[in-house]
Amino acid sequence: MRVGLQFALSDASVDATQALSQRQLSVSISAIADDTSSAAPLNLSLILDHSGSMSGQPMATVREAAQRLVDRLSLGDRISIIGFDHKAKVMLPNQELENPASVKLQINQLKAGGGTAIDEGIRLGIEELAKGKQGTISQGFLLTDGENEHGDNDRCLKLAKLAADYNLTINTLGFGDSWNQDILEAIADAGGGTMAYIQQPDQAVEEFGRLFSRLQSVGLTNGYLMITLPPGTRLAELKPIAQVAPDTIELPVLHEGNQLIVRLGDLMVDTPRVVLINLYLSQMTVGQHAIAQLQVRYDDPATHAEGLLSETLSVYADYVSNFQPIPDPQVQQHVLALAKYRQTQIAENKLKQGDMGGAVTMLQTAAKTALQMGDQEAATVLQNTATRLQSGEELTEHDRKKTRMVSKTTLQ
Repeated sequence: MRVGLQFALSDASVDATQALSQRQLSVSISAIADDTSSAAPLNLSLILDHSGSMSGQPMATVREAAQRLVDRLSLGDRISIIGFDHKAKVMLPNQELENPASVKLQINQLKAGGGTAIDEGIRLGIEELAKGKQGTISQGFLLTDGENEHGDNDRCLKLAKLAADYNLTINTLGFGDSWNQDILEAIADAGGGTMAYIQQPDQAVEEFGRLFSRLQSVGLTNGYLMITLPPGTRLAELKPIAQVAPDTIELPVLHEGNQLIVRLGDLMVDTPRVVLINLYLSQMTVGQHAIAQLQVRYDDPATHAEGLLSETLSVYADYVSNFQPIPDPQVQQHVLALAKYRQTQIAENKLKQGDMGGAVTMLQTAAKTALQMGDQEAATVLQNTATRLQSGEELTEHDRKKTRMVSKTTLQ
């Protein structure tokens, strides 16, 4: 298994007569299997809310969805199960899967009752994942339908970041409409995972299955993009780096010596992580100039190898005196995807501040951006949300959550 690393500039030519130019650098990173590649075992922890609000059909469908995941695991994969209400309990300690039927019996023990303490569930999930992380692809699936009423949201984020530091990925699934979208998105972003929305109980099996397929596609773990910028190239000051595929996440930038480091987390086969870097380029003489160097550091769990390095790629820009813009269409798509997400976030902030008109305008702008990139479903959802606000309607929790979801990803 090796890293696939590719890049493209929003425009490969730069005006040599201009004092300062801005370019977006799109970097695509994936795992590439070869003839000798083998798959590492999976290490899955199901962190499941069984509070009182999950009673009835929701609890039944979550049990069914979890049991179907067990059917998709292979013998030798690892699994643990955490149940939480106002406290958390290890229902199945981390172990190799040998008897799927006995695991399903543990899942059947989930009964609804009590309040909600998400952070305690995450804590126990991390502890169980850590027991089996060596040589595995380790991920937690956190499902909840409510607010963290018996817990601490800041602690949730600290735990999610701790998980990422230990090469453990946390995904979140919001069930129904009463969960806190801000905290579940923040947990997934900090934990290197993704967020799913299960509006109706009958969607649970599909969403669990989608996340599991994503887990199965992971080939390499603990990926970091390392960026070296020569004199004359600098990052934009505000939010300079973001992931734009498979979903949109603002990425923090760390500094190690003269390198900029961005954590990628798990690297998937056939589903690249696409990172967009906003650069400013100083004026240079006519000709080709290196404006960045890129390399990926990663682990290969199948071979127990850590701290591996990809090839180093140099990014060149062609400084010309008779500049004519030739934008790269694929990079433009990535720029639009990030704009859609940020415009929707601005709209949400304006709505929280009571600026209804400003929120409507930004949602309409985001809808137009979605149309530009051919994301018809997002355009429809964003425009419908703007229209409801403009007509004085109160947004439902479903409206808010659907709006957030279409801003982060292109729905299939």
